[in-house]
Amino acid sequence: MPTLVLDAKAVRELLDISEVIAAVEDAFRALGQGRAAMPPKSYLAVPDGDFRAMPAALPGAAGLKWVNVHPGNHARGLPTVMGVMVFSDPATGYPLAIMDATDITAFRTGAAAAIASKYLARPETRSLGVIGAGRQAYSQIEAHRRLFHLTSILVYDLVADSAAKLAAAFPGAPVRVASLEEAAGADIVCTLTPSRKPYLRQAWLRPGAHVNAVGADAEGKEELEPEILKAARVVVDDLKQASTAGEINVPVARILFSARDIHATLAEVVVGAKPGRRDYEGITVFDATGVAIEDVAVASMLYKKAIERGTYPSLDLLGF
Repeated sequence: MPTLVLDAKAVRELLDISEVIAAVEDAFRALGQGRAAMPPKSYLAVPDGDFRAMPAALPGAAGLKWVNVHPGNHARGLPTVMGVMVFSDPATGYPLAIMDATDITAFRTGAAAAIASKYLARPETRSLGVIGAGRQAYSQIEAHRRLFHLTSILVYDLVADSAAKLAAAFPGAPVRVASLEEAAGADIVCTLTPSRKPYLRQAWLRPGAHVNAVGADAEGKEELEPEILKAARVVVDDLKQASTAGEINVPVARILFSARDIHATLAEVVVGAKPGRRDYEGITVFDATGVAIEDVAVASMLYKKAIERGTYPSLDLLGF
């Protein structure tokens, strides 16, 4: 019985951000309806970075993503984040596919933030601020452009060349390099850095802004002033992950914020169990740690597309 093999090139050919957004939103809907299983993300620390094991099951799909975060990889000519996805048949456990998950991670993270913006940002949103111009910034812009009519996309990075490269990647789009304060003043603000010291100031946010806090994905990372969280309606992708490894992890550890202050999970908002935005002037925050249902949903979509095309290699991995 064959196991499909999708390398990075194949995954890029099959990925479509609009399809990813739909698949990820359906995954959160399934989670909110109790039709998904997702144990907590498991971390394995090594001297130069860490690995994360991320299993999940959705109706008709199951899988495990093995992903790393190695901040020093840029100097080695490697991506900071790389991943491999094992996609299995939940009925038999057979490995249906092995696929590169590096771009899956980037696309599904951008999709999850855009979905959060859909429910938490003001409908008339026209500007997007992107802080951090790494790989994730590209998918954030792509995903938000699918859901909002953006007339201004402001990008900032400590490395000016990185911000310029990001802006140049979207010819014809209203993307320009901006200061940190300018980017922070957009209708939707996406923070995408590995910072361990909060830099996004409450005073820079405009009334009614929505913030996607994406960069803090491990213990000790923090991008937002704790005052922002205390004043905002906070939605998380996973309660445990956010409390121990998301944007709120440092404020929780320092008793500046509590899990009791969390308004809802994104799954609860998507299924309507709890409301999203309720007022015009309030600040909303989505604490995005990255959850395995997103990866499994995208892997399932890619597997089906690859089987339909019938042009991708496979191997007899288990010998029967």
